[in-house]
Amino acid sequence: MPIYLDHAATTRPRPEVVEAMDAVLDDAWANPSSTHAYGRKARAALDDARESVAHDLRVDPREVVFTSGGTEAINLAIKGAAWAGKARGHQLISTAVEHEAVLNALSYLEKFGFEVVLLPVDRCGRVDPDALSAALTERTTLVSLQYVNNEVGTVQPLAELVRRARMQRHVLVHVDAVQAAPWMDLDVPELDVDLLSIAGHKLEGPKGIGALYVRRGTALLAQQHGGAQERHRRAGTENVAGSAGLARALRLARSERPAMPERLGVMRDELRDAVLAVPGVELTGHPRDRAPGHLSVIVRDADGQSLVTALDLEGISCSSGSACAAGSTDPSHVLTAMGYPAEEARGALRLTLGRSTTPEEIGSACRVVPEVIGRVREGSRALADGEIAAGPAPVPVGLPGADAPPDRGTGT
Repeated sequence: MPIYLDHAATTRPRPEVVEAMDAVLDDAWANPSSTHAYGRKARAALDDARESVAHDLRVDPREVVFTSGGTEAINLAIKGAAWAGKARGHQLISTAVEHEAVLNALSYLEKFGFEVVLLPVDRCGRVDPDALSAALTERTTLVSLQYVNNEVGTVQPLAELVRRARMQRHVLVHVDAVQAAPWMDLDVPELDVDLLSIAGHKLEGPKGIGALYVRRGTALLAQQHGGAQERHRRAGTENVAGSAGLARALRLARSERPAMPERLGVMRDELRDAVLAVPGVELTGHPRDRAPGHLSVIVRDADGQSLVTALDLEGISCSSGSACAAGSTDPSHVLTAMGYPAEEARGALRLTLGRSTTPEEIGSACRVVPEVIGRVREGSRALADGEIAAGPAPVPVGLPGADAPPDRGTGT
């Protein structure tokens, strides 16, 4: 049976989530801005979803903005806060290991005169709080921090980083909690942040829906213009069914958080020990402070994408890093920021577990993954040594036989 070990990229919607969305699509399908009975029913469903998300984040429903996903939530937080606060300062601080949604939003703002400071990380991918303190100035208006890294699973020392940021007046703090939402307690008042972004599809909810918490009183310039939806913070007809699905997924994830980390941690450690038993394989990310279902390694003398392809042929779905960077030939910016040379970073392999992962699947993966690593390495060495035949030379165009149809024999 196929084994899905790419939960950090996306997750399959739970049956309960699909049921909640189906109910809305069937009974509350109208435009929630319409004032007739159909519209009021859709508005009620949207309000219920907002109240549910707010309850799980322990915030006021008016502080929840529904978006089209984590990327939009992050862009609204960073760009909206930066533009709204530019009169007070133009320095934005983040880290070198953020998701592309954060880094590209910051890069965009640099074109308009904003100063961006990316804090370095250690070999485990963690930020030194002292580095944040040293970077803060009177010009700083926003600090954006990732709670859990999407590539290596490292959990940042968020409480201390937020405390340091609060030492500079008027600094807003945004937390990218997209990868943290399934596993970490998102008690927003306890986290003491101004902005926090999540996405439905990372916690067994639907794609195309996310949410941004905006602390009451936080100045935020809308990035999408049109109607007055979401209290003028995000124009566009609301995705009522998606909001209901996100609300149900978040509620289920929150109820299961006490037991899920230990269960996944046991299976992840079993897989980790099997993979690390292969010579030349090194764990990446923090050895302890990491997401419970997250295993990321460097496989020396092997290409990460070749490993992913070979494992896929064996029925194991995984990745070599962020799904948003899939297809790129550049080494991971996360691993290079952590100090890995480019040639080593290209050997990245990410295996991420989820609620649906079973011990039987991990038992199979413990056997298959090491075998595939060995086989891919042998192929790479043979290719490097010129032992693999190049195959028949192509027939040059214009010579006899060049235009002849291939001989297909009598097979079917």
